[in-house]
Amino acid sequence: MQKDSIITQIYERIKKQGHDEVYIVSDFLDLGEYHAVRKALLRLEESGKIKKIIRGVYYYPRYSALIDEYEAPSPSGVAETLARKYNWTIAPCGDTALNQLGLSTQVPAKWSYISDGPYHEFQIGSITIEFKHRSNKEVSKISRQTATIIQALKSIGKEHITDRHLNIIKKHLTADEKVNILNEAKQSSVWIYNIMKKICEREKEQSLCIA
Repeated sequence: MQKDSIITQIYERIKKQGHDEVYIVSDFLDLGEYHAVRKALLRLEESGKIKKIIRGVYYYPRYSALIDEYEAPSPSGVAETLARKYNWTIAPCGDTALNQLGLSTQVPAKWSYISDGPYHEFQIGSITIEFKHRSNKEVSKISRQTATIIQALKSIGKEHITDRHLNIIKKHLTADEKVNILNEAKQSSVWIYNIMKKICEREKEQSLCIA
């Protein structure tokens, strides 16, 4: 009876949160102990209500009439959940960072992230998700937002950054966020910090006036 109750509660929560989330056992430990939750997720997967991505990682699939099959899980959602599962701090890098900041509309062939965990690569159907180990100062000691912008700038390259790139980044940032990323970017390389100053120019002037 208790087992059925856990299964029902987990499934009801999954349905309420929708199709865009990816789940692991620890997401439901408030509903029961570890082994009971793990078995409940396996039962839901066996009944076809959820799908397994890799061992211990699940999603609630959305059926697409257009392609006449269930849609694949979001690569970014899978990456975030894997980071949560292994207790890694991550941030997008390379083409993934460019895509997430709107600097590129091209869908990455490989979804790449920097991480304070070990190097690891996961093959999820036709999707590859890669985690590259980096030092704490590049990922753990700064905000996700700052880390993503830094990685995007590195991907573009010092000699290829244009005003268009800077304007796209600027429009996604509030004044407070600009102040924060400028402060956090002080530990990055000189050329990165100089670019960050251009992105945050007005906020930098205002902060100096206040000081």
